[in-house]
This record gives sequence, structure tokens and C-alpha cells, in this order.
Amino acid sequence: MSHPERFFLAGVMGWPVLHSRSPKIHNFWLAKYQLTGTYVPLAIRAEGLRAALRALPALGFAGCNLTIPHKEAAFEIVDTVDPLARRIGAINCVVVAPDGSLDGYNYDGFGYIHSILEAHPAWRADAGPIVVVGAGGGARAVLVSLADRGAKEIRLVNRSPARAQALAREFGAPIMAHEWNERHAALDGAAMVVNTTSQGMAGQQPLDLALDKLPASALVSDIIYIPGETPLLAAARRRGNRTVNGLGMLLHQARPAFQAWFGVMPDVTAELRAMIEATI
Repeated sequence: MSHPERFFLAGVMGWPVLHSRSPKIHNFWLAKYQLTGTYVPLAIRAEGLRAALRALPALGFAGCNLTIPHKEAAFEIVDTVDPLARRIGAINCVVVAPDGSLDGYNYDGFGYIHSILEAHPAWRADAGPIVVVGAGGGARAVLVSLADRGAKEIRLVNRSPARAQALAREFGAPIMAHEWNERHAALDGAAMVVNTTSQGMAGQQPLDLALDKLPASALVSDIIYIPGETPLLAAARRRGNRTVNGLGMLLHQARPAFQAWFGVMPDVTAELRAMIEATI
């Protein structure tokens, strides 16, 4: 597929941003689908976000991704916000419309669900109670996506109980907040556990969660992808639970963004996954 008359241009805005794997992912797809263009890291401080976003149309960008610390601030800058992104409360993708206006989307939930389905195609959100640990931005995307897939009971635990309670009130059923000291017991009878915190990430303390009450049939997932196997996933694997790390979420959330900018829905292939794994 070739478009010699157009140079395709997109990027990722963050501060810092050079650690992002997004340029490798999108440039891999640009080459695969024979699209002439590039995807670049854009190191943008918080105070420069408005000017940077507003410059996208004039610079010929089809759009950009947003990462820390810009996902929430962009709400007040873009012209329209997709209803799903508004529910999640954050934007991770900006699309430049034909008239030069900016549309905001959030594809983190799409990425999360498709990462689980890629690893376990028969997975169902309504298979049993789901325990979600954490109440930050990652949790919001996971909670909304699980609820939209038909989860009937989501047990939300967070070190700060007030944040979990606020999320449960905001989103409503099927989400119920539990106290932090109830986190171990909350695993009893669960069909799935999701860690959305940074605990277990390289350089961070492991997540303090005992898996003793978790059924051996339960799926354990972590939205962290560095390291590839967190202490939580290692403990789950040793006791026989199925596990999914955060790399698939990273790869799959990029797909609808690429399609929105460039008109092609790309695939997550073994070659792409191996290339990104080699950088971790």
C-alpha cells in the first residue's frame, strides 16, 4: 500500500518521552504497510502542551498520542472528546480532523481487552468476580472496559480507600469498593485479578497481595510490561494461574490510533512483539 502524494506524520507527546516504545511500534507499521512517513517522540513540558497540540494541523500531523503527564490536561485543549474517553477521564490519542480541529480519544481500554483476548480467546468478562487493584488512570480505563464487556462484579481495592470509593460512586455498578486490608480476602472466588498500580514495575516494590485465596483457575493480569514478568505474575504462574502482562495492552492500544491517523487497522504480529520485547 503506497501513498506517494502524502507524507504521514504522527508522534507521542510526553515529559519525559524518549523511553516510549510507541515510535518503534508505529514506524514498524508504517514500513509494513508501505506508508511514507514517520512517528516521532515529542518532549513537551506541561506548560507547552496547548501550543504543541494547537500546532499539529499547521505542521501536517495526522495526530498524536499522549502519555504522562498530559492525558488529563488535554481534555481542556482539544475541541471534542469521544464519549468513552470522557467516561474514562483521560485522552491518550488526538486526531486532527479535516478542518484542523482536534478530536480526543482513549484507546487504553481497547488495548487492555484485546490483550486479554489475544492471550486467551475464550475469556469472558462475565465469567466471575474480577478484582482490580489501583484507582489511578490505568484503573479507570480497565474498569470501564471490563464493565462494558459485561463484568457482573468488580471488586476494587486501593491503598487509599477514598479514591476507590470515589471511583465506585462515579462509575456505579458493577464496581464495589473494598478496604485495602480486605484485598487478600477479596480474591476468594475471583475469576480474574488485575494490577493497575505501578507496584512491581522495574525499580518499584512488589505488589503486596497474597494469592492464597485465589482459585487456581483465575486469570492474573498486570498492565506493567517492564519487567515482562512482575513478581505478581511470577507468583501466579508458580501456583498454576494463567497470566497476561501489559505488553499486549501497549501494542493493541496503538492499533485504533494508527487506523484513525493513517486509514489502516494494523495487526499485532509475533515479529512486532519480539521487536518490542527485545527493547525491554
